[in-house]
Amino acid sequence: MTRYEAQIDTANPNLSHTQVIELVGQDKKVLDVGCATGYLARQLIERGCTVSGVEVDPEAAREAEPVLSRLVVGDLNQVRLSDEFTKGEFDVVVFADVLEHVLDPAAVLSDSLEVLAADGTIVVSIPNVAHGSLRLALLQGRWDYTDVGLLDRTHLKFFTFDSLVQLLADAGLVIEVARSTTTDPLNAMVDVDAAALPATIVEWVRHQPHALDFQFVLRARRPRDGEEPGMVTTLEPAAPDDEVRLRDVHTERMEEDREVRYRLLTIRDHIIGLEAAVVRANAVVAHAQRATRQAELEAEKARTHFAEAMEDRKRMQESATWRVGSLVLRPVSTIRPPRSR
Repeated sequence: MTRYEAQIDTANPNLSHTQVIELVGQDKKVLDVGCATGYLARQLIERGCTVSGVEVDPEAAREAEPVLSRLVVGDLNQVRLSDEFTKGEFDVVVFADVLEHVLDPAAVLSDSLEVLAADGTIVVSIPNVAHGSLRLALLQGRWDYTDVGLLDRTHLKFFTFDSLVQLLADAGLVIEVARSTTTDPLNAMVDVDAAALPATIVEWVRHQPHALDFQFVLRARRPRDGEEPGMVTTLEPAAPDDEVRLRDVHTERMEEDREVRYRLLTIRDHIIGLEAAVVRANAVVAHAQRATRQAELEAEKARTHFAEAMEDRKRMQESATWRVGSLVLRPVSTIRPPRSR
């Protein structure tokens, strides 16, 4: 068995090959670029497709040859598809985990359009270099190549979702379907020592954009009138995030951290409320103090005026004028009106 032999479980939608098969459709004339042993071609043939292939590994090519209409054994870094096949020959050209293995993916993709029918489609699957497992590994200074997977040692190019969309746009293609297979960062066969990471970082990474997307599977075509290359709808995950995202000790730590943060924020808000109340009370007290001071000043002023008035009265009573006036007015005050009979 070659390195890239695979058993395809078409009942499992969360596999890139299952998604590729669905996006190719039935009864199509297909070019399977990087066909390996023909495991994908066999599935497509069962769905009424006619399949030709291109394969760099002669051993794998021998296994694939019996089921293919035509087989080219060659390296895409040296062989041009347009030199090997007829212009507009295929309804669908498939690059299933292939473009990351070539030196110039843009050139290979552009050349494939020469053998694609006018209304044909390109189906691409490619691993996500921004998957959460690789983010966690890089946090620990790790980038360890493996025989297969995200860090396949034969990968020459690496793609995020945005850079993959840009690659297809640069080739003049419109993306009509964008899907992803998904898996948890700790389920991706990437060497991560999760226990050595900060308590909440694993769960934080799990919730970042595209961190669960393991592979992208896109179908693209030439633009129609009014369309711009690269147009893409929302990325559709093959499985809901909640189904693939693990719940483990890292989840519990994050939930505990959130609970602590919530309590701290509640306490902070309560303290802020108390501080505001103290400010308001201080303002009331300050206003009352100013009013009290004003009242005291008014009272002091009234007392001063009263004292001055009493002093004026005393001086007046002691004056000669007051005594003469009193003598003049005294007989008047003793006169009584006559009693009525």
